Amino acid sequence: RDKTPALMRAMGRIVDNAAGRYIAAEDIGMTVADMDEMAKVTEHVTGTSATSGNPSPYTGYGVFQGIRAAAAHKLGHNDGLADVEVAIQGLGSVGFDLARRLHDAGARLQIADINRDAIARAVDEFGAVPVDTHDIHAADVDVFAPCALGGVINDQTVGELSAKIVAGSANNQLADDRHGAELAARGILYAPDYVINAGGIIEIAHGTKFGGTHEEAAIYKHLDGIHDTLLEIFERADTEGAATNFVADQIAEERFRGA
Repeated sequence: RDKTPALMRAMGRIVDNAAGRYIAAEDIGMTVADMDEMAKVTEHVTGTSATSGNPSPYTGYGVFQGIRAAAAHKLGHNDGLADVEVAIQGLGSVGFDLARRLHDAGARLQIADINRDAIARAVDEFGAVPVDTHDIHAADVDVFAPCALGGVINDQTVGELSAKIVAGSANNQLADDRHGAELAARGILYAPDYVINAGGIIEIAHGTKFGGTHEEAAIYKHLDGIHDTLLEIFERADTEGAATNFVADQIAEERFRGA
């Protein structure tokens, strides 16, 4: 269904009824303008033009840091990402930002998206190699970065992966939790999605929870922590012989109990 200002305000009223138990923000298919409409009827919304705006570049930066951590742990690339081959599935706001950061770091890119204009830009600006959307997950690369919709690691695709690392911005990348164990059994390092793609919500939180400020230095210091958190997950997964998604859930639950 096409979005209209009236529809977004109706959604805002639904959010308002939750009385702060749920806070809406921008995500796939939602824009800053949509958040602005919702904000006309509820205070429980962020990512508006009056607050933090578009969080995509912060998500992209966090994913970039996560790929750095994964490449260091799995590939021994402690000095950077020069010549690391990355296949990016999806060149939306986050995927394109990630492509730019990876290109600037010297990575070689393969890309897939249904948006031909985005593909053309990435080829022109980054020298990226386009791949069919049905085949990008199986590209012979070091890192597969899912940056589109969820469920991309499933019964069919898990056995077709050639990458040594799965690290991208998409939500719910594993169709089922057991696919994390299957990746581990195949020697593929998985960066749990809700850890590596947390940059956007971290940025939004700095406009709400952390004193309502939006200090770039503080935000990026917080985002840099994604790198270290993932290293902690990877190392603990190795020690325990467990899948990284399971370890990430354990750590999250431990932190909740500690709080």
